[in-house]
Amino acid sequence: MGNKKRVMMPVEEIDVSAVKYRSQKIQAPHLTGFTLRLFVWLIETPPLGSLITSFLKRQNRITEMLQNTVIPERPMFRPEFPPQEPELGVVLVDENRDPVARLETATECLTPYDPSQHWSSDSTPFLYWTIRDYAYAYRSKITTPSVVAEHIISALEESSAKKPPVPMLISFSAGEVRTQAAASTNRILEGKPLSVLDGIFMAIKDDIDCYPYLTKGATTWFHKVRAVTQDAVCVSRLRSCGVIFIGKANMHELGLGTTGNNPNYGSLCDCGTVEVVSPLAATVEDTMLVYAAMAGSSPADRISLKPSPLCLPNLSSSDNLTILQSFRLGKYTEWFNDVSCNDISNKCEDVLNLLSDAFGCQMIEIVLPELEEMRTAHIVSIGSETMCSLGPDCVDGRCSELTLDTRISLALFRSFSAAEYVAAQRLRRRIMYYHMEVFKKVDMIVTPTTGITAPEIPLSSLRSGETDYKVSGYLMRFILAGNLLGLPAISVPIGHDKQGLPIGLQLIGRPWGEASILRVASALEGLCSGFRKKPSKFCDVLKAI
Repeated sequence: MGNKKRVMMPVEEIDVSAVKYRSQKIQAPHLTGFTLRLFVWLIETPPLGSLITSFLKRQNRITEMLQNTVIPERPMFRPEFPPQEPELGVVLVDENRDPVARLETATECLTPYDPSQHWSSDSTPFLYWTIRDYAYAYRSKITTPSVVAEHIISALEESSAKKPPVPMLISFSAGEVRTQAAASTNRILEGKPLSVLDGIFMAIKDDIDCYPYLTKGATTWFHKVRAVTQDAVCVSRLRSCGVIFIGKANMHELGLGTTGNNPNYGSLCDCGTVEVVSPLAATVEDTMLVYAAMAGSSPADRISLKPSPLCLPNLSSSDNLTILQSFRLGKYTEWFNDVSCNDISNKCEDVLNLLSDAFGCQMIEIVLPELEEMRTAHIVSIGSETMCSLGPDCVDGRCSELTLDTRISLALFRSFSAAEYVAAQRLRRRIMYYHMEVFKKVDMIVTPTTGITAPEIPLSSLRSGETDYKVSGYLMRFILAGNLLGLPAISVPIGHDKQGLPIGLQLIGRPWGEASILRVASALEGLCSGFRKKPSKFCDVLKAI
């Protein structure tokens, strides 16, 4: 007998109040060492490989959702958004202006800078240095970019010399860093800094072009088949503001496997329909400054997406508290609590109560149907785009040089058919509809950032790697909407679990709603400042003590 066909109701006819939450459990083995190497051999060997991938897809309902289900909606191959209401208390930023001008506008939106927070005495509680702290130190001649560069170079070399080494960067050139720092120092000493970002040090993820560094995507070969001749657009914009790039940051191979702003799809130049480029920063204000410098959609996106005007929250406005009070935050409790440890959900709940008590934000219960379908649509969409990019190189045998866990993912991606991809895009439209209906009632959705704190690395994985899709499922549980639907999202550190591992709270905004989530994130950061702990390993490159 064949598989029973399932027919989905049109999305407009779904009774959301009758939806039952279904915990998302990924069915896949946890493998390390010899068993991992054996499994890779099996999944890459025809015809065994196709049997294994078919079994995994059936176990995780991918076959049921994409092959045995009639989905009435038409496909949505890239995010499509309805018109949005203007955000409150924002400053409009012309994205056609140069990055330095946009950065000046963003700086004016921040609360006045108070150097005493860091410079009068030791900070209690622990605070990270901010961009404006560096700018103040340079302007006051406390230090220079060249001095800070030497501290960074020493820290990187010391880290790489450990046994085993702890390489924080994949690519690094001390000479290149010194050259950039010297140019920045000269500009600052002459009283002509390019912007508040002049002399600020940044690392770039290894899948983003930053000339003259190679782009390897954390592989051993990607740079051999693709040359870097110029900066990526986001890097070029930051460089024009005086940013000093110290090298390429470590990452999972090909990206398969803190406070960060996931900008709305189309508000930062990017390719593909799932991934976005975004900053990871120590503070919300730093995130806002870097975002302002990077932002700006491509001409093609402006035609197809019709983005709302770029805007930033005016945090210095006297209306800030009133605007915070007006926000409605949506929480899907069953999903919110579907985490590996109650420490995570309890801490997030406590912080939301603090936010409500302090600013009067209203918490509203919501329901988001078909979250398991969202996971399936996401993996098929991003997996298919990955194979489209890597296809020619895999034909040439390059994929055999990848790590074992990456090769398992690619074997699964390779099994996705064109029909499954189109079905995934039909699901994408349904998931978008559910989110847009929720945003008629709330201004943003709140979740834990991840469903698990940082997992321990087993010793058995050090030689050959590890594949653990159960852990990956917990790590990815709450962040799929930002990728698949192109919604803006930000994660704010709010405390730690009983083991001292950091916990984050995520805010998912309406389309083009970066200003609103940045405003609430800033308020959360202030409420949680007392919960922040100094990392056990921390190198102060500004004071160098």
